[in-house]
Amino acid sequence: MRKRFRGNAWGRIVSLLWAALLALCLLSGCGDTPQDKNAQGTPGSRIVITFVTWKPNLPGIWQEVLRRFHAQHPSIEVRRQIGPHSSTAFHDLLTQKLKNRSAEVDVFLMDVIWPPEFASAGWALALDGRFSRKERDKFFPAGIAANTYGGKIYGVPLNIDTGMLFYRRDLLDAHGWQPPQTWPDLVRQAKAIMAGEKKAGRYFQGYSGQFKQYEGLVCDMLEFILSGGGQIIDQHTGRCQLTEPAALEAVRFVRKEIMGQIAPRGSLMYQEPESLALFVQDRALFLRSWPYAWAVSNDPRKSKIAGKVGMAPLPHFPGGQSRATLGGWQVGVSAFSKKSDAAWAFAKFITSRPVQKMFAIRGGRAPTRMDLYRDPEVLAAQPHFAAMHKSFVGAAPRPRSPLYPALSRLLQVYFSRALSEHWADPQADLKSLALSTCRQIDELQALTREGEK
Repeated sequence: MRKRFRGNAWGRIVSLLWAALLALCLLSGCGDTPQDKNAQGTPGSRIVITFVTWKPNLPGIWQEVLRRFHAQHPSIEVRRQIGPHSSTAFHDLLTQKLKNRSAEVDVFLMDVIWPPEFASAGWALALDGRFSRKERDKFFPAGIAANTYGGKIYGVPLNIDTGMLFYRRDLLDAHGWQPPQTWPDLVRQAKAIMAGEKKAGRYFQGYSGQFKQYEGLVCDMLEFILSGGGQIIDQHTGRCQLTEPAALEAVRFVRKEIMGQIAPRGSLMYQEPESLALFVQDRALFLRSWPYAWAVSNDPRKSKIAGKVGMAPLPHFPGGQSRATLGGWQVGVSAFSKKSDAAWAFAKFITSRPVQKMFAIRGGRAPTRMDLYRDPEVLAAQPHFAAMHKSFVGAAPRPRSPLYPALSRLLQVYFSRALSEHWADPQADLKSLALSTCRQIDELQALTREGEK
């Protein structure tokens, strides 16, 4: 009897202890951290996700986007972490967080050249199970290609940029000319109009572009090389192609026919602002720039040539086709997010058709969904989008590599030297420089392949 009493008493004590422990767990949330508990939205929970983005230059539209998302997903709260607007500085901020496997990051923006780096490092979540092939077919192919690495997709295109040719419509019209289809035609038109302006005693250039040693130089020179049928890197073999005839001829053409001929030697120090300034100050016939230059050059408060500007796809070499370097921003989901479903819901929403349409109409941002270029409301608000469509269809991503920053530095040095150095034998010296650069690029590419094994 005594034994039985002790057993019953001990059982009651254990029961009381378990009850107390259960109550404590319910109060403190033990068993799951708050992040784990809300990871994919348990009934009645409120999920908080962090969106790492640069400082928006269209703050009113972004506020409206967030308001609409919260209305559709009342259980998900989006907290923005604002980084610097500079692509380089933003990259440094974001990659530091991802290197630390921070669970604070759920959704982030990526520049178009980042997906291979983020995928190779294991920072970006593969989206194949969420971003179907049927849905991908609604976007420009170049944007999908830029977000694909190793056969998987790691981002959704948010907006698109490509190089475009801006020109003085009034001056071409005066000669009865259409925008040039080929690079030699552009040089011919530029020289003729420059001669007339010189007779009138005006300082006037034929072409303005970005030729300083920085990423913009790679973009500009890629367009020349591709439009003549050349390549920088063979995407199938990973081998450097700068020594091939088409690539060498494109660089030679820029050096001989453009630099110091129809473009000022000072453009070796031009980035986007300097090249655009020459154009809007009524000092150049042609400008290679990104779509944002359309609004600036047609704004009477900023431009002396407002209302006199046209826009067209970039020229090509005879026998080639117009190719424009792809730019723009993508949306990715962190591989370390504990709320990936909620993060994907937000990524899907901000790249959706209604949101892209709003950014297009109210903000002038070029959408990545192809059917919006047939939307009457979009074209009524932004009629110049019609001229951009062809360039977007034929856009070319820069070489896709997880080591792209290092690759870009090699290319920047090569193109800068190729355009600026004084050589006794330009033909032979250019080929020698290309051979040396290709050796370095192939060594870098070999490291990439070794890292993938």
